[in-house]
Amino acid sequence: MPQRSSLARRSFVGACLALCLAVAGAPAAAQQFAAGADYTVLDPAIPTDNAGKVEVVEFFWYGCPHCYDLEPRLERWVEKLPKDVEFRRVPAPFNKQWAVAGRVYYTMESLGVVEKHHTALFDAIHKDGLRITNERAMTDWIGRRGVDAQKYSAAYRSFAVESKLKRAAQLTQASRIDGVPALMVNGKYVVSAQQGQTRERMLAIADHLIARSRQEMAKK
Repeated sequence: MPQRSSLARRSFVGACLALCLAVAGAPAAAQQFAAGADYTVLDPAIPTDNAGKVEVVEFFWYGCPHCYDLEPRLERWVEKLPKDVEFRRVPAPFNKQWAVAGRVYYTMESLGVVEKHHTALFDAIHKDGLRITNERAMTDWIGRRGVDAQKYSAAYRSFAVESKLKRAAQLTQASRIDGVPALMVNGKYVVSAQQGQTRERMLAIADHLIARSRQEMAKK
């Protein structure tokens, strides 16, 4: 009897150990996140620009301290995204002041310099007090960074920039977000800063939704 009891005990311990190892080895994407609490499901979903990839959109505003705080971690996260994931930023134009910031972003994008100056502009606003709504101050700042001021001014009110601003307004409204930063995954899932709670958790939820979107696309 004692031998049988010892064997059963060892079997039980072994089973528990195997279970614990299996749980510990579970990927981060397998964490349980719930719709409505951790993210919002859009119905109907918004069509994406590239149907062959999982699209991630960051809604932001240059004047937002939370967007500024998220930016360094977001940049590192974007660098590690798989090749089947496409990331893009959308400046949310909730009002006229935010629309001006969006105009600046799309002006830099139209000149092909947004990636070079995006982080620096965040720093200039939040550390140096640059007023992005002051067109002259903004033009002087971009000029000091080596961008042709005349080309910048011409692009600032161009048809291409106007069109992108209108598209940003439509996408912001369709996403039903009420603040920034926010992440939209594949036009179907939205994670707000409130739902994410922390920068790390917000990105972890986005990872989960990317994996989920990839599975959904594979079934089509």
